[in-house]
Amino acid sequence: MDSKIAYTKVGDYYLPNLTLTESKFKNYQLGKYGRMRLNYLKNYKKAEYIILFMDNKLYEHLYNIDLECQNQFEILMKQFAEKEHITEELKVSNQMEWVQKMNSIKHSVDEILIKEYIYN
Repeated sequence: MDSKIAYTKVGDYYLPNLTLTESKFKNYQLGKYGRMRLNYLKNYKKAEYIILFMDNKLYEHLYNIDLECQNQFEILMKQFAEKEHITEELKVSNQMEWVQKMNSIKHSVDEILIKEYIYN
């Protein structure tokens, strides 16, 4: 495969005409976990970020992380709520206790997902 790169003269320099192909994931609105992963890659894993970007796989990677985290979040929230016996009856009878317990579970689930998917 003989590929030739075209160049454009800008001032005294010749710059390659590089373009990225459109990704079907480019228009996906990243959620919390996708944005966290992007930030982590940009700040702490620059080489991995550049490789994913240059291979045009960055948005697909972020989409997959975001989707997996959202799915795991739902599953873990239900499992933890069942384990802690947090029910709709508790929500009706004592809203403040229910909110406190659900927030505690949410923070625990967030920590798990961040450790497993964002910083891994």
